[in-house]
Order: sequence, then structure tokens, then C-alpha cells
Amino acid sequence: TTMASEKVETVIAGNYVEMEREEGSSKSTKSKLSNFLWHGGSVYDAWFSCASNQVAQVLLTLPYSFSQLGLLSGILFQLLYGLMGSWTAYLISVLYVEYRTRKEREKVDFRNHVIQWFEVLDGLLGKYWRNIGLLFNCTFLVFGSVIQLIACASNIYYINDNLDKRTWTYIFGACCATTVFVPSFHNYRIWSFLGLIMTSYTAWYMTIASLIHGQIEEVKHSGPTAMVLYFTGATNILYTFGGHAVTVEIMHAMWKPQKFKLIYLIATLYVLTLTLPSASAVYWAFGDLLLTHSNALSLLPKNGYRDTAIILMLIHQFITFGFACTPLYFVWEKFIRVHDTKSVLKRALARLPVVIPIWFLAIIFPFFGPINSTVGSLLVSFTVYIIPSLAHMITFSSASARENAVERPPPFLGGWVGLYCVNIFVMVWVFIVGFGFGGWASMLNFIRQIDSFGLFTKCYQCPPHKA
Repeated sequence: TTMASEKVETVIAGNYVEMEREEGSSKSTKSKLSNFLWHGGSVYDAWFSCASNQVAQVLLTLPYSFSQLGLLSGILFQLLYGLMGSWTAYLISVLYVEYRTRKEREKVDFRNHVIQWFEVLDGLLGKYWRNIGLLFNCTFLVFGSVIQLIACASNIYYINDNLDKRTWTYIFGACCATTVFVPSFHNYRIWSFLGLIMTSYTAWYMTIASLIHGQIEEVKHSGPTAMVLYFTGATNILYTFGGHAVTVEIMHAMWKPQKFKLIYLIATLYVLTLTLPSASAVYWAFGDLLLTHSNALSLLPKNGYRDTAIILMLIHQFITFGFACTPLYFVWEKFIRVHDTKSVLKRALARLPVVIPIWFLAIIFPFFGPINSTVGSLLVSFTVYIIPSLAHMITFSSASARENAVERPPPFLGGWVGLYCVNIFVMVWVFIVGFGFGGWASMLNFIRQIDSFGLFTKCYQCPPHKA
């Protein structure tokens, strides 16, 4: 009977069983240390990847969002979008397992191939969906990478202002180009672990430093004052919990992708312990002053703790740049047909053309803060919330698809009906509030930045230089 049950499991779960065996054998042969540092495929690795990827430079712009939204709305939007983000990550994981199981029943082997979101859409819903998924996902990842570069320049400037922010963007563009050498998400184990420690330090530094600093003289907390600002702030929070553009790649790097379901939720709960105290404390201390300081670190007193936070965020942004760019590298490799190549050097050279346009865009639009909201409303709303919800509903629209589904809806939702209700709520809410109002507000805000600072601006929101 054990043989029979093992056979059944292999049909349902495909190569997961083989993967576990590979993992088991590698433990006996290799030293535990190199395994510990590099070879990530466990539930914990996926959790670290999700949690460290979710809050990077957004941590520094959330107090700016609170100044636009006011404290109560800021907290409520974080809780709402945190839950909605976890829900759609769960949907993406269900669709991934469905796609992979169907393919492996057809004896497709994924050992040298990283499954991506657009391929899941293609396999389940066809070419039209694949193209939409590819368009939104790639555009989102390009701008996600651009934001990391802008953030690097914005942060380093507070330590060393001898060079302007644009020059720093050139330098960091060259540094970030080295991510072409990291083969896949398996190899981010130590980085995502360190990344989480870095954001945790920065968040608690921001909280404690603001409380020690106390409120500035005649502090005002007038938010929300204008519709444009309110919805721009809300969309920045939508962006915060929309780090799913790499969810499928993170799942694919796991030994047992079926275990992904709750990981994103637990990661989000941890992230909330960082974002809520830090954004609330900085807003309490500085109030409306944040409206003109989209990077919260610019207001905190200059000392060793702040410099440490800046340096840690710089390293973390480098890691996040790699996270956002790696799926783009995969897409490009598949397009020019070098994805199956074992040679790391050949793949690294093939990936370089992906970095150059990102570098260029970071120099054209150096608006730290407003660009987050614009990307949130126009791209994240579809990539992360609307497309997965709609794709899930259409995939399981027929009775036979529901009957043969690998993953069934959680019982507490009330089966398929409850699941569909939640999906419809997410889609309608994000379309009206996120894309509709948010898109209108953040585009207006973005255009204002271009009018007041200009494209290719040398030093965005820099204080006047002391001679």
C-alpha cells in the first residue's frame, strides 16, 4: 500500500517528492554550513523572502502617506491592504499549484525551468491572458527596480551630499547591475534573512528616534485635507502590500510549494509590526512637515544611528533590486532562448540589456514618494489584485474545474460562493478606490512634481546647499 500511495502522491504533486529526496541527499554530502547559507527552499526561506521583499524603501515613505491620510485612515488602510494582499497571494499560490499539477500529469519537467506568473496564466487561460499578465508584471517590475535606484540615491545623499542625487543614481545603477550574476531565488537565502534584519532595525530606529525627538514646535496634524493627497497616500499603501510580482518565482524556489498558502499572511503580520509603529511615531513627531519630505529619514537628527539605518537600507535596496529584476531576467532569458543554459556567465551577459533602461528611467523620474503611488494605482492594482482575482474566478468557473481542483476553498469562507464573494469585493474595491481615485490623484501629484522640479532634475527635494 505504501508504494501505491507514493505513486498517487507523485501524480498529484509532481516533482515535489523528488525535490525532497534531492534535498535530503544533499544534506549528507555537503557541509551543513554552505547549505545553511545558500541553498534555500524551505518554508522559512519563502517567509524571509516575502517579508524582506515587502518592505524596503516604502518604510521610509509611509510617514509621508500618513501625513496625507491622517493617522486613523493610515492605520486602517494598512490593515485592509495587508489582508487583501495576503488574499491575492493565496489565490496566486492556488493557481500555481493547479497549473504545475496539470502540467506534471502531462509529464512536463521543470527542473531547469523557473515557472513564472505569465506562464501560469497561459497554461490555465490562454495566450490573451498571458500577454496581459506579462505586460502588467514586467512594467511593474521595471518601475519597482527604478524605485530602488531612486531610493538608493535619495538615502545616500543624507550621509554624503558632496555629490548630487543624480550622480549617486549613476553609481548605484552600476552597483545594482551586478545582480545579473545571482542565478535564481534559491540563492537569496542569506540575503533575504539579512534584508529582514535591516528593515526591522530601520523601522524601530525610526520609531524610537521620533519618540525621543518629541514633537516639533507647533506641530500640526491636519491630514486629510485634500482628495488628491488622500488617495495618493492610500495608493502608496496599496503599493506597500503589493510585492507579489515575484510570488510565483519565490514559490517555485520552494521544496514544497503547496505550503506557501499562509506564508504571505504571516509575513504581512510581521511587516505590520514594523510599518504601523514607525509611520505613526514619525507622523506624531513631525506632522504636516512630512508633506514636503517624502523620505522620513531626511527629518530625523543626523547621528550614528541614522547613518546606520541609511547604510542598512542601501544594502537592502540592492537586494530588493535583485528581487524585482530577477523575474525580468527570466522573461528576457526565455525570450532570447538562453534560460536553460547552465553557464552563469553566459546568462549574466544575456541579462545586461535589462538593467540599462531601468537605469535611464531612474535618472528621468527621480521623484521618490510620488512615483510609488503612481506605480501603485496604475500597475499594482491590476498586477497584484484585479488580475489574480479574475483569473481565479475564470479558471474555476466550470463545475468540472471546481470538482477537480487541487486546492479547495477554505471551509470557513463558505465554499466556492464565499470565495467568489471575496474575489468580487477585492476587484471592485481596488478598481474604484485604487485604480480610479488613486490613479487620478497620483497622476495629478506626479505631474505637479514634473512641473515644479522638471524631468532629469539633479537633486529632488534637496535642501539648499550651504556654501
